[in-house]
Amino acid sequence: MKTNNIFEKISRNPFLKQSLSTLFLRVFGVLLLFGFTIFLTKSYSPKLVGQYDFARSFLLAVSSICMLGFDQSILYFKGRLASLNALDELKNIYIKMAVMVFAASITALLIVLIIDKKLINSYFSDQEVYSIFLKGAAALFFYGISTINTEVFRALDKLYVAELFRNIIKYVPLIVGSVVLFYWHQENYLVDVFLSGYVFLSLISSLLVYKYFKNTAENTVIEKISHKEVFLKSYPIAISGMAMFLLMCFDIMFLKKYRNDETVAFYSVGVKIMTIVTVIVLTINITVSTKIAESFFNSKIADLQKVVRNSVRLIFGITFPVIVLLCIFSEYVLASFGSQYIAAKDAFLILIIGQGICSAFGSVPVYLNMTGRQHIFQVILVLAVILNFVLNRFLIPVYGMTGAAIAFVSSTFFWNFVSAVIVFKKDKVKVFLH
Repeated sequence: MKTNNIFEKISRNPFLKQSLSTLFLRVFGVLLLFGFTIFLTKSYSPKLVGQYDFARSFLLAVSSICMLGFDQSILYFKGRLASLNALDELKNIYIKMAVMVFAASITALLIVLIIDKKLINSYFSDQEVYSIFLKGAAALFFYGISTINTEVFRALDKLYVAELFRNIIKYVPLIVGSVVLFYWHQENYLVDVFLSGYVFLSLISSLLVYKYFKNTAENTVIEKISHKEVFLKSYPIAISGMAMFLLMCFDIMFLKKYRNDETVAFYSVGVKIMTIVTVIVLTINITVSTKIAESFFNSKIADLQKVVRNSVRLIFGITFPVIVLLCIFSEYVLASFGSQYIAAKDAFLILIIGQGICSAFGSVPVYLNMTGRQHIFQVILVLAVILNFVLNRFLIPVYGMTGAAIAFVSSTFFWNFVSAVIVFKKDKVKVFLH
């Protein structure tokens, strides 16, 4: 009887139903990623795994600049246009974004081509680093488009399609490719398969975006938004996004310089496990992002406070038991990737506990970005990046992976806490657990 009441309550609550459905897809995606990571760490050498993680970090960091924040601002424009009954303009905004991403990606590729190859390789003491940079730059446009397309699906209310691409489909080319390479004994091409997979993903997702836009009904009210406005509303989010990715990349870059590919592989496994917590936060934040924008621009403060309060309680309520379990069984979880990966235990515990503490701040980044406070969030994150860089620079040479974890947690707590305080002072909205 109790079970029936729970399911009935969930079915009557659209927010809870959508959040849990999205969370299910994300958890499935995390399990898929873990299964693949176990295969990768047991079938490939730590050196090759480290190169793959290094290439992934480079792609994430540089793409955060080239995408110019469009992957998040498309949701901002959706919320704004929905309040004006002008959603048909979203298609034109998307085209403008695609053109600007292409221009930015070509610029990044030209910059990499200009940089001296020997300078890059000598800095990292590795003759393959420049090659990784060059291949990563060539894949930037395809990665950017596939990422933006995923958010377009969400903006067009194709929520489950968006989550399928975000959590499952995007891993398919890499998983299939790595298995084929293993059986063909061509493991050295792992980075190439990882990067080329985004060509396939961008093509498939673009065809779906075209189909969905074609079926979108025209609106009676037209709201024209120029290239300039798209850029000006997006670039602060781009800087924030770049800062977020740099927070996740500086540790990898410094570990690569002061340690080796094997250490990068060990630490990266700990970071991937930490995504169990971050995926919960991201899932619920993405679910509420357009609701926050619509409530704010329609001046529905009561609805806004309710959405934020429910989201932070749901985030913390789900993450707390997960954190406890991961801490208790940390050695067992790490050993499943290979006995040598237990070396990341101390760093992993710091990461997971720190991320759990930060989950109590709920929807801080989404709130600022969806309410037109992108510039404020941008400044906060830039300060966090500086803090992260300094801590990594001085802690990693001495403490290795543990130093990297301390730097990440310290800078993440900094921007969450400062952002929450500013939101409360400006709007009297508590985005933290209460």
